[in-house]
Amino acid sequence: MIRESRAALRRIGLSVVLAVLAAGAQAEPMHGIAMYGEPALPPDFVSLPQVNPDAPKGGTFRWGEAGSFDSFNPYVTKGRPALGISTLTVETLMGRSYDEPFTLYGLLAESIDTDAARTYVEFTLRPEARFSDGSPVTVEDVMWSMETLGTEGNPRYAAAWTKIASMEKTGERSVRFTFNVEDRELPLIIGLRPILKKAQWEGKDFAEATMEVPIGSGPYSLASSDPGVQVTYKRNPDWWGKDLPFNRGQWNFDEIRYDYYANPQAIFEAFKAGQVSAYREANVAKWLSSYDFPAVQSGAVIKAEIPHGRPSGIEGFAFNTRKPLFADWRVREALILAFNFEFINQTLNGGALPRIPSYFGNSSLGMEPGKPAEGRELELLEPFRAELPPGAIEGYALPVSNGDQSNRKNIRAAANLLEEAGWTVGEDGVLKNARGEPFTFEILLVTGQDEMASAAQVYIEALKTLGITATLNKVDDAQYKERTNAYDFDMTHYIRSLSLSPGNEQLLYWGAGGVTEPGTRNWMGVNSPAVEAMVAAMLKAPDNADFTAATRALDRVLMSGRYVIPIWYSDVSRLAYSADLKYPGKLPLYGDWTGFLPDTWWYEAK
Repeated sequence: MIRESRAALRRIGLSVVLAVLAAGAQAEPMHGIAMYGEPALPPDFVSLPQVNPDAPKGGTFRWGEAGSFDSFNPYVTKGRPALGISTLTVETLMGRSYDEPFTLYGLLAESIDTDAARTYVEFTLRPEARFSDGSPVTVEDVMWSMETLGTEGNPRYAAAWTKIASMEKTGERSVRFTFNVEDRELPLIIGLRPILKKAQWEGKDFAEATMEVPIGSGPYSLASSDPGVQVTYKRNPDWWGKDLPFNRGQWNFDEIRYDYYANPQAIFEAFKAGQVSAYREANVAKWLSSYDFPAVQSGAVIKAEIPHGRPSGIEGFAFNTRKPLFADWRVREALILAFNFEFINQTLNGGALPRIPSYFGNSSLGMEPGKPAEGRELELLEPFRAELPPGAIEGYALPVSNGDQSNRKNIRAAANLLEEAGWTVGEDGVLKNARGEPFTFEILLVTGQDEMASAAQVYIEALKTLGITATLNKVDDAQYKERTNAYDFDMTHYIRSLSLSPGNEQLLYWGAGGVTEPGTRNWMGVNSPAVEAMVAAMLKAPDNADFTAATRALDRVLMSGRYVIPIWYSDVSRLAYSADLKYPGKLPLYGDWTGFLPDTWWYEAK
């Protein structure tokens, strides 16, 4: 009897242990998710750390934008969408905190569920979530949005959709996505997809309905618009999410208006006249010399420098390597040598701004210029050694001039590289190839890019010493968008901001699909198996150390590829703004970036 009792107890104990183990094997729904580690905020957080939770509501914020718009559908390639239509009127399942590298918290979704390997993700919608017309946000809306964006939307949505093996409704308010690849970022990407109202689009061609205003669930609704002139949004007093902890202290203006101007100079003049609420100054020389107008002197306008901890990103003059002229890395290196950064920077910025050292410079994710690859970085690059351009493994650093306008040393080095690549200067002083074709190309800019135009003019003069004829072509914003979408340019100004948690978007920026597919951000035509492999390694990285090594390796491949002539960057944002606007004392990790202005600002009359 005693033996039987003991046996029964053992069986019960074993059952309890198995039950505990089984429970532990299943993921528990979470309030948030981080790319690596745990979310910084607990489930019961009352607001994001970079907001003023007690910020008053009211007032109007006016922003100036160069160009125009001809679409209210920002999710397709056609047209130029009106500013704010996506960020102000449409929400996502999860919201991003810009005080952390990459962490999401519940927005439309009250919880997120995934396993340790992140082979799936499941979201449970908040029962109170509503579209602006009062109808509930449903699982069907989520599923339709994911599929439609992935199949009919902008190419940036397609890659993630192809990685979804199945999508199923698992409860009245729950939906699960199961993945077909190893990609730890996918649950976060799905969490950031915009959710649209399915019923609105029934019987309509989503890709063609550019002037259809999406019905969203966001804090604002479209109040008025005049294409080419202005678009205005009004805060929705019945917004379902106004009391959500994630939203507390955000979206404080009653009205947000975007006014369109011919060029940045016209915006600046409107700002000086009090017709625009804030202005970002990218030119440090102008920041020091052009902000003594009466409104600054009286205190009606305030100047602020907002620091940040994000990577430098890449900005400069991009080569279109689809063009035979720029297909040879030696040619691109020669043209980089001919770009006298030190002289141009001194001329335009008083030498105050540092040069971008690499795509992920100014952060722990960036490679060390000039130093050879070691450890995990080398291990990742080794299989591609034979096809990598010089410098990827050995170490690459941008050339430096002595600051003299002549730039003789670098010009000589450039001439030697061009000769190696089959380009020689004839008796007429013109650089030609073996077929007698002259080396000539066009630099494409948008009208109003005065600073870039000035840099380009200095560069054009320097190229003449090599026998190269470069011309500057300035076009309006619509033409520029059309041409860059079709990769119809030789060289153009390129800028790409990068986050502290790069992931799948890197393939949109420099993935091989963008060589022929129009509308991507791969303007340079990067076509590198090593790039694809490094991005894959980033997405599969089990921890931050592996992720950092993979990102640095990617940085090496991109820099040594000589795809862009990098210019300068700043570790602060220079903002001038009306004194009746305020922002929180606690600045986000990302600084003046997405999620800062106007999201966390408020109006407070003097």
